[in-house]
Amino acid sequence: MSDKEAIDRLVVHYKELKEEIHKIIIGQDEVVDQVLISIFSRAHCLLVGVPGLAKTLLVNTIAETLGLSFNRIQFTPDLMPSDIVGSEILDETKNFKFIKGPLFANVLLADEINRTPPKTQSALLEAMQERRVTAAGTTYTLPAPFFVLATQNPIEQEGTYPLPEAQLDRFMFNIWVDYPSYVEELAIVKATTADTKINLRKVLTGEEIINYQELIRRIPVADNVLEYAVKLVGKTRVNNPGVPQITKDFITWGAGPRASQYLVVGAKCHAALQGKYSPDIEDVKAVAKAILRHRLVRNYRAEAEGYSMDRIIDELL
Repeated sequence: MSDKEAIDRLVVHYKELKEEIHKIIIGQDEVVDQVLISIFSRAHCLLVGVPGLAKTLLVNTIAETLGLSFNRIQFTPDLMPSDIVGSEILDETKNFKFIKGPLFANVLLADEINRTPPKTQSALLEAMQERRVTAAGTTYTLPAPFFVLATQNPIEQEGTYPLPEAQLDRFMFNIWVDYPSYVEELAIVKATTADTKINLRKVLTGEEIINYQELIRRIPVADNVLEYAVKLVGKTRVNNPGVPQITKDFITWGAGPRASQYLVVGAKCHAALQGKYSPDIEDVKAVAKAILRHRLVRNYRAEAEGYSMDRIIDELL
């Protein structure tokens, strides 16, 4: 099968996936799109939103339609690294045996990731970047495909540990999950207060997902699109010559090269899901906010003047 035919097939599977997901998840179209883009881009994403917006249900539903194994870890202040990675125990033959932790799944939901101390947060770093973990000097490879979909609550700040920049940078997307509209909420209440059982169909296998991830990487990108992505990231760095005034006024710290990489991979995937065989600048713009909003650091003036991160990115675009 040629790459063009494979992209056409991906579009069909993508539409089927969305159809299945929306049997359970009402609305949140952009959120579903961004989570699927991060999965096909072989990356991780962070879902930020107030409690009760079906973040956990969304991740669970996506794992089910993709036919992947799914584990959820509820991050708490007393969670230890061994609770997520696994630990060695002495078995009945008096030999040490490694018992795998919940990290060993295709889809890992790290629920309320900012509620656990940095020591445990850092246990995820190697897993997210290297897709393997080391325990008692032995390295274990995680199952493929592997994604971390983390959730974070933006309003309950008491007893939270803000994620360090190194860990935030490992998430391709920072996805803002907003309240549903009146019509969507009406449909949610109607569907969830009745005694109905919805069975989801598995649309893709793990092997097909890996094939699509490789396909996305092979998609060609025009030089002008590459240049646009790199220049956009360059505009966020205060010390770069010729940066826009908004960067000088409101940004303390800009995005690193990983942002440029994710902009290009995200644009490739966004284009493929729309049935295009190569991304254009519009595809870069479509994924820019979710990729940049957790990589820029605003200064006090931006906060005082009410400049949100999204507003700053809009002006940079």
